[in-house]
Amino acid sequence: MAEGLAGIAAVAVLGGGTMGAGIAGHLARAGVRVALVDASPDLSRAARERLLRRTRGHVDAGLLPPEAIEQTERVATPPDLEAAAGDADLVIEAVPEAAALKHDVLGRASAAAPAAAIIATNTSSLPIAGLSEAVREPSRFLGVHWFNPPEWTPGIEVIAGPATTRGTVDRTLAFLRAAGKRPAEVADRAAFVANRLQMALFREALACVEDGVASRESIDEVVRSTFGFRLPFFGPFLIADMAGLDVYASVFETLEREVGPEFAVPQPLRELVDAGKHGTKSGEGFGTYSEDERDELALERDRRYAALARLLAELDGRA
Repeated sequence: MAEGLAGIAAVAVLGGGTMGAGIAGHLARAGVRVALVDASPDLSRAARERLLRRTRGHVDAGLLPPEAIEQTERVATPPDLEAAAGDADLVIEAVPEAAALKHDVLGRASAAAPAAAIIATNTSSLPIAGLSEAVREPSRFLGVHWFNPPEWTPGIEVIAGPATTRGTVDRTLAFLRAAGKRPAEVADRAAFVANRLQMALFREALACVEDGVASRESIDEVVRSTFGFRLPFFGPFLIADMAGLDVYASVFETLEREVGPEFAVPQPLRELVDAGKHGTKSGEGFGTYSEDERDELALERDRRYAALARLLAELDGRA
């Protein structure tokens, strides 16, 4: 326990909402010492109790092993954020998405934390550059965008600010991987990656309803059982290469003609298709594939899809 994970033994989570408490619980069960604080001692204790109730429910449902309860019970609730941050190797601010509130909490936490502590903000879209202005020694500050529910969603966006050192990023990535997560480093741009893509999808889903293409229920079913079915395993570029970039270009052309110019074939896609690079079937697209690699990828794709199809059928049967 003394060495913690990737050299981080003590974490302070600031914010007792669903996200903050979930982060605290996950990290406690991963083997680090965790302090959870909210705006007052009473709120901190209430947040810890909600976390324990949730953990017991997960154990009862077979989602967590029985020892998870004892591990979660180790989460401490210091009297205030200064006490929590003062003993931390990593401080994770997880208060509501309000810039002024985050500025206040980050300023107080960075003033109280040890000089070597990493200061991180869990934000869905606020610029890291702007938040860094509140932090003492912003070279140790960065964004760590967790996703609800934090116990189960493996991905975390890691976002460096303008002053963040490479060492701070690398240390954070190592810690998150050791804690069982799958972090990805992204740039400090509006909404980062996940929410930019997610909002684009949601905008088009709303447009499909407004245009009378399908009902909300049908759209949810189409997404979950078609391309959404593939997304747990492959991202958009690899899916496109496997589907065929020439097919993608044709779909864009139809959409541009029937829906509007915003669906014009993107230039990077057009250049690949015009060069005969159609994805795995031609050996090159966004990636490059030998014949053996193409065959192995197709088999692995089918293996994963078959396993997920069986799991979904089982879960739907239980429902």
